[in-house]
Amino acid sequence: MNHSAHNGEKPAHAHGDHGASRHTGHSTALFFRKFWVSLVLTIPVVLYADVIEKVFKWSPPEFPGLAYMPLLFGSIVFFYGGWVFLVGAWREIQARLPGMMTLIGIAISAAYFWSIYAVFAGEEALFWELTTLITIMLLGHWLEMRAVSGARGALKELSKLLPDTAEVIRNGKTEMIALSELRENDMILVRPGSKIPADGKIIDGESNVNESMVTGESKPVSKKDGDSVIAGTINGDGALKISVASIGEKTFLAGVMRLVAEAQASKSRLQILSDRAAFYLTVVAITGGVVTLFAWLAAGAEIGFAVARLVAVLVIACPHALGLAVPLVASISTTKAAQNGFLVKQRIALEAARTIDTVLFDKTGTLTKGEFGVVNIWNIQGNTKDEVLGLAASLDALSEHPIAKAVVIKAQEQKIFLKEPKKFEVLKGKGVRAFIEEKEVFVGGPALLESMEIKIPAELSQQVEDGGKKGQTIIFIVKDRALLGAMALADIIREESREAIRALKDKGIHTTMITGDSEDVAKWVSQELGIDEYFARVLPHQKSERVKELQNRNLKVAMIGDGINDAPALTQADLGVAIGAGTNVAIESAGIILVRNDPRDIVKIIKLSKMTYSKMIQNLFWATGYNVVALPLAAGAFAFKGILLQPALAAVFMSFSTIIVAINAVLLKNKTLK
Repeated sequence: MNHSAHNGEKPAHAHGDHGASRHTGHSTALFFRKFWVSLVLTIPVVLYADVIEKVFKWSPPEFPGLAYMPLLFGSIVFFYGGWVFLVGAWREIQARLPGMMTLIGIAISAAYFWSIYAVFAGEEALFWELTTLITIMLLGHWLEMRAVSGARGALKELSKLLPDTAEVIRNGKTEMIALSELRENDMILVRPGSKIPADGKIIDGESNVNESMVTGESKPVSKKDGDSVIAGTINGDGALKISVASIGEKTFLAGVMRLVAEAQASKSRLQILSDRAAFYLTVVAITGGVVTLFAWLAAGAEIGFAVARLVAVLVIACPHALGLAVPLVASISTTKAAQNGFLVKQRIALEAARTIDTVLFDKTGTLTKGEFGVVNIWNIQGNTKDEVLGLAASLDALSEHPIAKAVVIKAQEQKIFLKEPKKFEVLKGKGVRAFIEEKEVFVGGPALLESMEIKIPAELSQQVEDGGKKGQTIIFIVKDRALLGAMALADIIREESREAIRALKDKGIHTTMITGDSEDVAKWVSQELGIDEYFARVLPHQKSERVKELQNRNLKVAMIGDGINDAPALTQADLGVAIGAGTNVAIESAGIILVRNDPRDIVKIIKLSKMTYSKMIQNLFWATGYNVVALPLAAGAFAFKGILLQPALAAVFMSFSTIIVAINAVLLKNKTLK
């Protein structure tokens, strides 16, 4: 089964808009076949050409009809091998976008029709130049398309991640069905080591799932009942029963493919510049070719020589490498981004990342987990921390409050046995009360202590005060009217955030944080992470204003956020990066999306952007540099010194430049972002 179609993948040869129009309907095999047929027919044409006799003082044996052999073989090569260039030229002319195909089309047509005339008029024909030119151009295109196909290879692998079949559970029995027959809410069984066929939620089972091919997460992710799984990921050593949530175009993997396709269809500033340069180079080449032709004719040169100069100028000036220089690098970098856990929605965003000197993080959900966690436990009067946590969790197990859930999770992590509470009661605005082993236990905030007239002892008051300054929520545990201890809860800082801030600062990038929280909370998080600057008590509509404030200081700002209220700021920033688990509004407003909630990927984005830009500049140098040197040679500017560039050699140089550009781009695949 081919999954590429429903994942929005383009044909392997469609490298950017420029390349897509040029090779519409073509395949690597087509150029390979045409190259070999043209090569076989070109060899005898070259062997019987005058140039062989002049250079090697040797000529092969003659045979009847030899005079018409170059005409016959040259015509076959022109119409069979050169037809793709003629059709491509016609498409470009129809679209009013003359380019590489137009130049080749004019060059081979000029050489062919002059040679037809020359055969019957007794002039010198250009059949060996024509056949070698077409053969070398076919070879160049074949090598180019192989490189482009290789660049898309990793993207194709994404589309192959889905299995062909799924094991569905119906009426208590399992049966194998084609993936296309799978429906939402179906129950599927995924055996150990198998690929997960659809996005869904685990109903029964526990396992480690390898998500590296989709999210870039190198370690297997532990999954249990209620956890979500992604289509195309690989199940570990446990069997899973999964309720299907999304299939086909709705799956996460299909979304990845769609975003990558959109990114590859979008253009960067450099690509727009190179496309424009390729257009102007085409105009210059045609003008220069015509001027060269008439200049040589005016100088008294033979028509055959003048036509050969025209052909050489048109071929050497082909903007082939220029048209390939940027799209191929962009295609590879977009795919590389997807492999490393972030999706490029707009190429222009990836290009902008290299200039970023300030990263502005939204606090909640980006630097922190956006959920409560126990950060401190204090015990007094000889009680242990486990006793304090155990009593609190025993009562909170019956509550749905986020703080209560955080306490219970902490107790489970510590493997603390929970006791059964009796006569459980919610004390509105204060906390909860219950009896455990016939002892009255209370859990609640400062209001609880005030209502019970319990004073915080000196040994605890300073710690409680410090926790309050940090914006932490403090709860107290009381047993038989005596205070046993307290706990501090806060929005948990991601460990990855520390590494991300450290890595950004090592690169000399200014780090800032924006939050709606109080000054105390913002200051504490900033100090914990070593952030250079923070904005506290920022209302949702003010976030984009803070971005403008930074930009007014001549800073290039990357905004990292996940919520609906981050959308205006993401749009305002020079680079908007949305957390993949965030809202659709935030994701739509961003240029790049992080698949994982891992701020360390920001460093990878900047590194990939710099690597991509460097490759694009190198390719533009290779693509244009040879034109500057070779154009005067092709026009015959140094003919007085006996230096001439034959059309076939011009084709070699042009193809060589294109192949260098393709190989240089493909080298990007081997670079790491670690």
